[in-house]
Amino acid sequence: MLVKAKAKYIQSLGQKKHRDSEGRFIAEGPKIVSELLDAAPNYIDEVYAVKEWLKEYPSRKDFIEVTEEELEKLSQLKTPNQVVAVLRKFNNDHPIEVKGRLSLVLDTIQDPGNLGTIIRIADWFGARVKVFYAELEEWLYKQKDIPIYATALEGKDFTKMSAVAEGLIVIGNESKGIHERILAMTNERITIPRKGKAESLNAAVAVGIVLSRLAG
Repeated sequence: MLVKAKAKYIQSLGQKKHRDSEGRFIAEGPKIVSELLDAAPNYIDEVYAVKEWLKEYPSRKDFIEVTEEELEKLSQLKTPNQVVAVLRKFNNDHPIEVKGRLSLVLDTIQDPGNLGTIIRIADWFGARVKVFYAELEEWLYKQKDIPIYATALEGKDFTKMSAVAEGLIVIGNESKGIHERILAMTNERITIPRKGKAESLNAAVAVGIVLSRLAG
């Protein structure tokens, strides 16, 4: 009965208007959910998973075991993958102070797994890891006298740069890159030199490579 009652609510979170009104979003699959549990455990509301996945978290009595059939009713995937989690959107009531430090700006990152990995990478390299949501154009406009770097396919070779003590590094959407209006607000475009023929890098991978050089 619990799963039946929750199914409609969880399915509704597939629509942006419901995610915004509820302040919640869903993540699915072992890799994505595990990344988020590591990177942002305080934002996890509910976890529904099959017994096989729950064996990895024996101490989490709050996680709810479901059958494959029940998971199918909760999932938005054509082929459900072991676990569905409901998370609270990251708090933006107290925007961070970016003066005097290196921070990441994520332009419409869609994959929760990418987001979780990016948070962990930022923490590893000592970049700012307090997360908040904002309308980027409005927020960037207010950031006066702070260098803003855009990661792009064409730009300055980042390997020729020194470490950055203060600045914002903008990372674009997984498929569309940085929106043109956001790109126009940046001071400099930087790129990871490409030697092969791949069209692009995964967003989280790009963050790791860039921070390995610029996070002094």
